[in-house]
Amino acid sequence: MTAEVPANDVEAPVADLSGHRALVTGAASGIGRACAEAFAAAGAEVVVVDRDADGARAVADAVGGEPVVADLAERDVVAELPLDGVDVVINNAGFQHVAPVPEFEPAVFGSMLRVMVETPFALARAVLPVMQRRRWGRFVHISSVHGLRASAFKAGYVTAKHALEGLSKVLAVEGAPRGITSNTICPGYVRTPLVQRQLADQARTHGIPEEQVLDDVLLARTPVKRLVEPAEVARLAVFLCGPGSASMSGSSYEISGGWTAT
Repeated sequence: MTAEVPANDVEAPVADLSGHRALVTGAASGIGRACAEAFAAAGAEVVVVDRDADGARAVADAVGGEPVVADLAERDVVAELPLDGVDVVINNAGFQHVAPVPEFEPAVFGSMLRVMVETPFALARAVLPVMQRRRWGRFVHISSVHGLRASAFKAGYVTAKHALEGLSKVLAVEGAPRGITSNTICPGYVRTPLVQRQLADQARTHGIPEEQVLDDVLLARTPVKRLVEPAEVARLAVFLCGPGSASMSGSSYEISGGWTAT
């Protein structure tokens, strides 16, 4: 088993976001929860969005935010979200499904695109008028190394993350004249429930014991042999919204342990 390598300190806020209202999707656990905590620590008002009602309320209670229970796979869900004053959007919600293309259910593929592409597009349409009037806005999309590279058996996830990369760049180009930035963060494998669930799926797909999956599959191409911590991703998200970020736009920022360097 790979030895754990300790992460750097990721607790201290890297920006003062007082007076800003941040909406975080998929915020009940994992990266989304870490982002909710980090933005609240930086002074932002946080809207905690998740379909897990108990999880959303627990996180909102912990950070002094507003819980919103919503299933982002529903087409008209954005119209029901409390978007007044939102000038920071963290598109984090997503899910994984592992199967060869001939066995990949079209309904699952479509649902993945709705959650990870169509809903971020609809959110952008809804909040851009406020950002444009204020001449300030920040989009941070939690993409993935799979938005830059492909892996077998992940057609839905890889397609959705590549599309999210493209949407982010368009938002960056259109938003530039009015002080609006858009970037993606591309983590490798992060210590989240989504990754934990993959261990069994990958073991079954590759025909190997589950305990071998982390080293032989998930981290096989990664020089830094540990899972990324959610707080590391959240810290970068806050940085991309803070001082000195005005020209940081249209880019993809990796936290992948060197995956694409090999």
